[in-house]
Amino acid sequence: MKVLMLNGSPRAHGNTARALQEMETVFAREGIETEIIHLGNKDIRSCVACGHCGSAGKCVFDDIVNELAVKFEECDGLVVGSPVYYASANATLVAALTRLFYSVHFDMRMKVGASVVVARRGGCSATFDELNKFFTISGMPVASSQYWNSIHGGAPGEAEQDAEGLQTMRTLASNMAFLMKSIALGKEKYGLPEREKHLWTNFIR
Repeated sequence: MKVLMLNGSPRAHGNTARALQEMETVFAREGIETEIIHLGNKDIRSCVACGHCGSAGKCVFDDIVNELAVKFEECDGLVVGSPVYYASANATLVAALTRLFYSVHFDMRMKVGASVVVARRGGCSATFDELNKFFTISGMPVASSQYWNSIHGGAPGEAEQDAEGLQTMRTLASNMAFLMKSIALGKEKYGLPEREKHLWTNFIR
């Protein structure tokens, strides 16, 4: 099994990275492969609603987002980590996720998602909610922990002092590993739930 982990912080070795590393140790213990990709300092433009991906099966901007799409299809779980900026996620990360989730055409159902948020003080819950929406619109079960998936720290390294936050990351990884393994067994025995044809209802016609 494999988990793809996206670090949305511009600091490759900051507090968001520390949170993801805490999860990585648990995944390793559970025999789950991980790959951490640092996105926060990349030049990633936002979606321009051109519709190219509808026919081509990939985004018209051939950058790291299309590379992520291949890795996303192959993984069993996705962890998205972000610092908090004005009670929301890093805009670069959101641009990448928007294009990624919109442009892929494989079945994302039952891939397990987890978001991790890092703040000096406030805004964690709003950012946590923002990131989880990418999972819940895609049929992806969301892994939970003992608390909302947040950890605190401002300057790089301060997250090390948040004992409860680090424990929350370990518990999250442990629960996520269990959920992925359980889903794998369920798919083997029962397959995926039958999928209805999508019904589109526009409010303005």
